[in-house]
Amino acid sequence: MSRLTHSHLYLQRLGYACAPAPTLQTLQALQLRHVCTFPFESLSTLLRLPVPIDLPSVEQKVLFDGRGGYCYELNQMFLALLQALGFEARGITGRVVMGGPADAHTARTHRLSLVTVDGVRYITDVGFGGMVPSSPLRLDTQAAQPTAHEPYRVTGDGQGSYTLWAQVAEEWRGLYVFDLQEQADIDYEIGNWYVSTHPGSPFLGQLKAARLAPGVRHTLNNANYAIHYLDRPSEKRVLKSADELLEVLGAVFGIHPPLHPTLDVALDALVAVEA
Repeated sequence: MSRLTHSHLYLQRLGYACAPAPTLQTLQALQLRHVCTFPFESLSTLLRLPVPIDLPSVEQKVLFDGRGGYCYELNQMFLALLQALGFEARGITGRVVMGGPADAHTARTHRLSLVTVDGVRYITDVGFGGMVPSSPLRLDTQAAQPTAHEPYRVTGDGQGSYTLWAQVAEEWRGLYVFDLQEQADIDYEIGNWYVSTHPGSPFLGQLKAARLAPGVRHTLNNANYAIHYLDRPSEKRVLKSADELLEVLGAVFGIHPPLHPTLDVALDALVAVEA
């Protein structure tokens, strides 16, 4: 596995002048700053472009090209940073069940990380779109855990399988099921290949974006833009043109869309579906 080569720039983007110590406080701050700085986005799969997940390609895309990414990109880069800082951390995978029954046996298409700090195990995830947790979550407790946004909890079945839940509108909703099985690079390659190319993937030909701010979640699902607040109802609107989509992608999500000949056509198609 390749090593992070631009950790200093990465840390600068997260507000650090030098490398912080590998403590729980650092992990908490890094995760919150990451989800408020680097957007989740699927412009590549909208355009049906390849999504390389080797670390140099991810660093180029996110740190230099003004882009974001999804779990196979963002969580890989974040894990590499944690390891460079001296955290005991490794990648794991899970099955997304959000929007369906929590016991659904879906494909293993989500990447996250397991981090151990002072003998205590946590999961950390910066690549789960609009419902990404903004804090690391302790693994070995089923109690509700506050974050800078919604409360979350992790439940286990006693046989090595865990489920991540988020409390939304007073209701606990299952997000994904995961285990602690060791993963090899090929496991991520296969999951990423499915997500970025399979006709049944929810990302193929679709635009999804998310970025957090203090107490706020910004989400984009094709032409549907929403601002979700903790203390008042969400604001939702349908974007009416490709230009409006581009404006929101830049101004809200901080994304510089790729220069691609079919981008305007793809964005116009998203708008037309909602018209």
